Amino acid sequence: MWPGLSICYRVNRTTVSTMSVVNPPLRSVRAPNHLVATSDHLATSAGVEMLARGGNAADAAIAANAAIAVTGPHLCGIGGDLLALVYDDGEVHALNASGRAGSGADPASLRAEGHATMPFRLDIRSVTVPGCVDGWLTLHERFGSLPLPTLLAPAIGLANNGFTASPLLLGALHRVGETGRESLHELASQARSRSARIRRPGVAAALAGIAAGGRETFYGGAFGEGLVALGDGLFTANDLAQIQADWQAPLATEAFGVTLHTTGPNSQGYLALGGARLASRLELPADPDNEYWAHLLIEAATAAGRDRPHQLHEHADGGNLLDVIDSRIDDINVERASQRATPADAGDTTYLCAAGRSANGREMAVSLIQSNASGFGSHIVEPNTGTNLHNRGIGFNLQPGHAAEYGPRRRPPHTLLPMAATRYDGSLSGVFGTMGGDAQPQIMLQLAARLLHHRQTPARAIGAGRWALTGGLNGFNTWTSRSDPAVSIEGHAPAGWVPDLAHRGHRTATAPDWDSSFGHACVIVSDRNGMWAGSSDPRSIVGSCAGG
Repeated sequence: MWPGLSICYRVNRTTVSTMSVVNPPLRSVRAPNHLVATSDHLATSAGVEMLARGGNAADAAIAANAAIAVTGPHLCGIGGDLLALVYDDGEVHALNASGRAGSGADPASLRAEGHATMPFRLDIRSVTVPGCVDGWLTLHERFGSLPLPTLLAPAIGLANNGFTASPLLLGALHRVGETGRESLHELASQARSRSARIRRPGVAAALAGIAAGGRETFYGGAFGEGLVALGDGLFTANDLAQIQADWQAPLATEAFGVTLHTTGPNSQGYLALGGARLASRLELPADPDNEYWAHLLIEAATAAGRDRPHQLHEHADGGNLLDVIDSRIDDINVERASQRATPADAGDTTYLCAAGRSANGREMAVSLIQSNASGFGSHIVEPNTGTNLHNRGIGFNLQPGHAAEYGPRRRPPHTLLPMAATRYDGSLSGVFGTMGGDAQPQIMLQLAARLLHHRQTPARAIGAGRWALTGGLNGFNTWTSRSDPAVSIEGHAPAGWVPDLAHRGHRTATAPDWDSSFGHACVIVSDRNGMWAGSSDPRSIVGSCAGG
């Protein structure tokens, strides 16, 4: 490991230091033909293998995501959702593979039981039909070039033959409650030490079925049958027969001298774009380590996101939401902290990106984010395949008549937001993203400013200390918690941030150096000389960026 780095993991707001070693190597990886960046070196290797076989960035992204879906069940998996952007030779396409609630969804019954919000864990009603597999198949159908069995082979091998758990997976399993450990028995019984080999035969069989027979073997096979049985009337076979992925127009805006792209509602991506638009209109200091820089970006993020619970739903107009955010420029206090009720915390997700250039010069890049929502998700496991199910339904509202109210075949508001940046001539500037729950737009705002406004290298932008609005019980109540908000600041952030932000009226809290709760970001950028440069976040411990 790296001398001097304090490596930590955070589960249920408890930060546990796993080792203490001061500065990880922050060097961007450069390559002339292609790059893959993920939060797990095994996933990166799977993606690079596809590019070496002559595949493209879409092939690499699918292979990498399938691999980390096996090795990172505390982050993502085939029981979760997926959103992606694809840059293809001058055009950006958005893929929404977020699943829908079952046709038996009944908000009245939840309210009658006394629920004011969706149950967080161990309740099947917070599980929506997982969209990940439909996302892979939809992405492959339109942009893939290698056969699906080839793309899934590395993941199947990892699930069958086994892999060594990362420190973050071990930490996450250590922190789940007794009921959660019983539900996650397959993982918990094997992950007893760092040297233990973990096998997931049920997931291997599910992936092999997908490779051989497509979506029907998954949604209509053992997994689908198990999900319907668990739902006990919540899901029907017809719910699973409906494809959970569709292509949509990306949401785009100009900021920091480029065009930023993300996925539209039900994604919260508009908050990152809106915050960037506001920040672009402010006089940011030339040095992003300046404490005034942090203050201005905190104010921009607050102005952008303060009413998200009232605005975000699957049918919201992203352009209108950006216009509303634009009108708040005068609400930003450039000297003092504004009033807000915006506590945030971390979520668990994985982000990856892949980029490549074919022999004829055609460029493709994929910005892909995939998640179980909170850690292992619902802590419910589909028994036929051993797939842990996400809890993305926690994004729904239980207020009667709310536009995001829980209901049959509705998509919940989603924290996931992949991003891409293009220059005004249409060429690719870069793809980037992060995990982080409700804090994702805040982290992305900081990354975008560093990469695009200050022209920092990927490694330097990723390695910089971060801030995040914090104070809630979990990573998904940033804009709804009643607790007093604070600005959490990473331990290796500039020393002046804490006293200056406190002086400006922000209630501050400090976190450890390189704290995993501040996201696992990945970045790939393209320079004017036709070279790729990228980096993977050291906060993930086992992440990597590689290419050729």
